[in-house]
Amino acid sequence: MTRPQPCQSHRMVKFSVDEIRGLMERPTNIRNLSVIAHVDHGKTTLTDTLISKAGISAHGGRYMDTRPDEKDRGITIKSTAISLYFKFPDADLEAVQQKTDGSDFLINLIDSPGHVDFSSEVTAALRVTDGALVVVDAIDGACVQTETVTTACPSILRPLTQQRQVLRQALSERIKPVVVVNKLDRALLELKSSKEELYQSFSRTLKNVNRAISTYSDPALGDVQVSPERGTVAFASAIQGWGFTLRQFADRYARKFGVDKDKMMRRLWGDHFFNPWTKKWTTQGRDAEGKPLQRSFNMFVLDPIFRIFRTVLDSDEEGVGSILEKLDITLTQPQRAAEGKELLKTIMQKFAPAGDALLDMVVIHLPSPATAQRYRVESLYEGPMDDESAIGIRDCDPAGPLVVYISKMVPTSDKGRFYAFGRVFSGTVRSGVVRIQGPRYVPGRPDDLFVKSIQRIVLMMGRTVEPLEDCPAGNIVGLLGIDRFLLKSGTLTTSDTAHNMRVMKFSVAPVVQVAVEVKNPADLPKLVEGLKRLSMADSLVQASTSESGEHVIGAAGELHLEVCLKDLADALAGVPLKTSRPIVPYRESVEVESPVAALAKSANKHNRLYVKAMPLGEALTQAVEGGHVAAHDDFKSRARLLADEHGWDVNDARKIWAFGPDSSGPNVLVNATQGVAYMSEIKDSCVSGFQWATKQGVCAEEPMRGVRFNILDVMLHGDAIHRGGSQVIPTMRRVVYAASLLARPVLQEPVFLVEVQCPDTAIGRVYDCLSARRGEVVSEERRVGTPMYTIKAHVPVSESFGLNAALRGATSGKAFPQSAFHHWAAVSGSPLDEGSKAEDIVARIRARKGLSPGIPALEKYLDQL
Repeated sequence: MTRPQPCQSHRMVKFSVDEIRGLMERPTNIRNLSVIAHVDHGKTTLTDTLISKAGISAHGGRYMDTRPDEKDRGITIKSTAISLYFKFPDADLEAVQQKTDGSDFLINLIDSPGHVDFSSEVTAALRVTDGALVVVDAIDGACVQTETVTTACPSILRPLTQQRQVLRQALSERIKPVVVVNKLDRALLELKSSKEELYQSFSRTLKNVNRAISTYSDPALGDVQVSPERGTVAFASAIQGWGFTLRQFADRYARKFGVDKDKMMRRLWGDHFFNPWTKKWTTQGRDAEGKPLQRSFNMFVLDPIFRIFRTVLDSDEEGVGSILEKLDITLTQPQRAAEGKELLKTIMQKFAPAGDALLDMVVIHLPSPATAQRYRVESLYEGPMDDESAIGIRDCDPAGPLVVYISKMVPTSDKGRFYAFGRVFSGTVRSGVVRIQGPRYVPGRPDDLFVKSIQRIVLMMGRTVEPLEDCPAGNIVGLLGIDRFLLKSGTLTTSDTAHNMRVMKFSVAPVVQVAVEVKNPADLPKLVEGLKRLSMADSLVQASTSESGEHVIGAAGELHLEVCLKDLADALAGVPLKTSRPIVPYRESVEVESPVAALAKSANKHNRLYVKAMPLGEALTQAVEGGHVAAHDDFKSRARLLADEHGWDVNDARKIWAFGPDSSGPNVLVNATQGVAYMSEIKDSCVSGFQWATKQGVCAEEPMRGVRFNILDVMLHGDAIHRGGSQVIPTMRRVVYAASLLARPVLQEPVFLVEVQCPDTAIGRVYDCLSARRGEVVSEERRVGTPMYTIKAHVPVSESFGLNAALRGATSGKAFPQSAFHHWAAVSGSPLDEGSKAEDIVARIRARKGLSPGIPALEKYLDQL
């Protein structure tokens, strides 16, 4: 068999900021991508490979780590952007299906975290990119049960649930994925699998990835399932710096044998076999005489790699020399003097450079902004698709009205200041005055709107920034000067008619909280300012101050909370802090429909409101929380969806007045009255009272969740002065509370899904730990061929603190847990039932908040005729 020749490496280009700025004017030659994966699957190392390919020295690795704790922990905590300039071979441009303008390409790349606690950083990265480089561990990926597939794998395992999560996030943002199967060196050196076992392992991994993609597919994206024969899957060893796609091998064999490259590429994957005796292809694994045939992927792709590994690691100097000669690889004397894995790494980098494989796949298969914004505009822009801003976004028009979406705030070297990091979707951003529209901005209203000046524009380059005069549509940018007017995210525009870009939906919730206070009371102003900075620096964290003066920080998990507290104490506030025991947020809901309508009279006794409360339903509640049903949706299409999918009366669905709290929460207010005068006049007052009540529920002043309130009847005074907001707003709040108490209130607590990997000898101790914390095991699956089990359990967040340490302590370090928020679950009993679990929790919450003991009596809110 003739071995393939080494890859003809793409030319490495030293570039300047001026060259990058020139490429910004060519949106067809821009690729915006996020690198996403599960923790420890090699995202940052692969990113280093592309950075080195672009001519930037990544000596020492982890170039994109900008924080000391990222290097100390060995994980990415904050997503970091960098812009890279590449020269693509002219001969390969024909493979690019999209329109291009020359062979110079600008790659705007964001390295994002893999730990589930920091998935809000992934969301922020995906919003401003068009493609995703999904990294899958060659070993761990093969043993993950995405649904029900079980395969053999080594003793230390990690679940790939996060892989499904990041894929779901990407596809919901209409991001096109490509996949890198990483850590091939471990698969070859540690597993010592045969070629066919390795192929089957890869095949199962990709089937699992495609199953996840098909689950969350979007018709607007088309078919985005990945496959090696399409060139949308690369195989790599990031740590050793080598990798390949089938396109590269097909190109080599096509030139060698004079065959069609596309046909060769299709035959290098799947059930294609080459008969070396007859020189013919077949889809059967045996020839006419019954002799087994070798799969084409194994013969033409894996066999050369296996031979290189075997020859180098066997220290066969003569064999190594023969390989170098046949592959036309030239090594320097120091490189030739290396031995073992170091020599193997050098040869493989010459034979199949990972940078070339990744660059090929990114340029050929990921969309440019000019292509992506045409199908993403509908999912990104809240306004009508025929206004000037929507047209500018769709066309990626640098001369259109300015539309910039800010997805996160990045701290600068100047303490207390932040770069607004985002994407220019339309127009060209320059220094000067812009409209800054926060997430609560509604066209035509002054709320959450500022008209201020951008001071400076910068290009984010990993650890550093470079100044720019301006930045046209299709590019990622950092802006200075507007951080005092945006908290986390928002829309910048120059058009008076522009609507907002849609608010990002995070896949995790801040369900772990602590109260913080300063050790020295004189430092309180610094704490308050530090909490504001923390809210800006982290997309997900929630920092709030209760009426009792308690400062509370909410995070996604223990690790996220630990990082937030460290940032607050060391940099953002810079003062010694005291923290409380962890606090768990709860939600208030109702169990049944109110048996009668609640009545509340206004203070002047001239106005009456009649309201019923009922459960909204878990399916609809989750649809609202997921953004599938929202306040800004067209009311007719939303009503049809509610009628068809959730059993609503279409007339009621058209008369939804508000979602709450914060105008987007999972509670709804419906005007179910018939022929009542003055309803339009009191609508705003009713909505305000509803927002107030749903933000602070009647039982423990916790937010409400999953409740529908129907206004059944209203009696109003004929004189407008007697039915103003001061009369209606508190009355609406009281009647919401009364209706909630009549509908049997329930308390909901957040629940983690905990996945534990452990050997069979530790299962009993894992069960003991989980049961001691009210854990409910939902599945237990054995890894075929190993003593390892995967145990999945639901554990209340309130019981999860210290669970990881407890599991590892009980199993002598043999259990590997990972937790992520999964759902809200009702606490047993009702807060109104004396001695119940819910009543006990409510009592403790009310005591912590300084509220009066016991839930207020129904008579406090319910009036009598």
